Amino acid sequence: MAKRLLSLLLSFLGATAAAAERPNIIVILADDLGYGDLGCYNDASKIPTPNLDRLAAEGRRFTDAHSPSAVCTPTRYGVLTGRYCWRSRLKHGVLYGESPNLIRPGRITLASLLKQHGYATGCIGKWHLGLGNAKKTDYSKPLDPGPLQHGFDSFFGIPASLDLEPYLYVEDDKALHLPTEKIDGSEMRRDGGGGFWRGGRIAPGFAHIDVLPTLAEKAAAFVDARAKERETPFFLYLALAAPHTPWLPTERFAGASEAGPYGDFTVQVDWTVGRVLAALDRNRLTENTLVIFTSDNGAHWLPADIDKYGHRANGAFRGQKADIWEGGHRVPFIARWPGRVRPGTMCDETICHTDLLATTAGILGVDLPDDAGEDSFDLGAALLGKPYSSPLREATVHHSGYSVFAIRQGDWKLILGRGSGGFSTPRQIEPQLGEATGQLYDLAQDPSEQKNLYLEKPKIVEKMTELLGRYRGAGRSRAAREKTIPEKS
Repeated sequence: MAKRLLSLLLSFLGATAAAAERPNIIVILADDLGYGDLGCYNDASKIPTPNLDRLAAEGRRFTDAHSPSAVCTPTRYGVLTGRYCWRSRLKHGVLYGESPNLIRPGRITLASLLKQHGYATGCIGKWHLGLGNAKKTDYSKPLDPGPLQHGFDSFFGIPASLDLEPYLYVEDDKALHLPTEKIDGSEMRRDGGGGFWRGGRIAPGFAHIDVLPTLAEKAAAFVDARAKERETPFFLYLALAAPHTPWLPTERFAGASEAGPYGDFTVQVDWTVGRVLAALDRNRLTENTLVIFTSDNGAHWLPADIDKYGHRANGAFRGQKADIWEGGHRVPFIARWPGRVRPGTMCDETICHTDLLATTAGILGVDLPDDAGEDSFDLGAALLGKPYSSPLREATVHHSGYSVFAIRQGDWKLILGRGSGGFSTPRQIEPQLGEATGQLYDLAQDPSEQKNLYLEKPKIVEKMTELLGRYRGAGRSRAAREKTIPEKS
């Protein structure tokens, strides 16, 4: 009897120790925030970001991180599923506020994986992956499938971008208030502002300017609530709706930057991150929480904005949101995990948001099945600063808002087509006889993508074209299951 009791006690202690090794995980995804907006990425930034700078000082800053798409819906799909969205039914552009659900029921997501392994899971913010299965979402009925069917225990947020109607809050699988009223659309960048939204249906009492403060309050409350149940690790996916248009900083942040309403709104995003960090601190959860901050694509920042404010929201990179050039998809990516991620460090490994799923599986010490995370790679070694002998990704596929493909391998980047493929002009160039039909850049020598080497390096073009074709045809780029995260040193 005594031996059995001792065995049970040891088993219990072992399970408790294993639970203690599982970190809480918070992924904060900003909306249309550029690589050059943060002070820790750009010494010349016109926008103060003290909380994000603090996060970088206490964690690891990645300088070659990429969203899987240069626009938001497909990036969100990739974040949660570990799969490039162009493999789904959405081949270009984004969903709308009444679009049906995009993620196939039963597909493993970041949330469902963690829930399966004992995590409490919550999603707060901008969903933008479709709700329900009707051709046009009926907000008077339960919104199934939605976040709750994809692994989240709870959801609070808005259906799509803050400039896409209908404007309302959703809690779990129901609209808090139906969009029974109408709102007129507003003009883009009127009087130097950015208060643009499309006209349409709106719920009574819904105000665009209140959304970011509401999400900040909900996120802090989520952390406070989970602190009361410390034996259960938690996952929070905080998908901010800012600094995407409409640029509507509250009065407290008006004039807080030197980059106009966009810059002021970005200061408020930084403040929101600070609210989450403060909640972790006051609940003594910081030490066992992995916090990841990134953006869904580059900033929607025009050449005229650069001229007016002297601020380069996308850093030295060419292009902007939606473009196939680096400004469209190279994004800030910061990870803090005290005791595991070395503070104040930097990593230049090429990574992609789709890698979050396999990396999380590595943290849990489990393998992904072959039909999950087809484009996801375990970044554990890069995250923890452990030695590795070869790149963690063979190559990375980029995709523009208008469905232009590119592939990155090492320092080489091949774009299948001419022009931006997005918002910048020219969007598309029809090459004349004898001209290059695509773009090839050596990013080590030419990070701003100014010198097209497509005609000078035909063998590289051929090799990379073949690789991209193989990835597209095979339905996956991850060839085998990834090894688990290295042991704690």
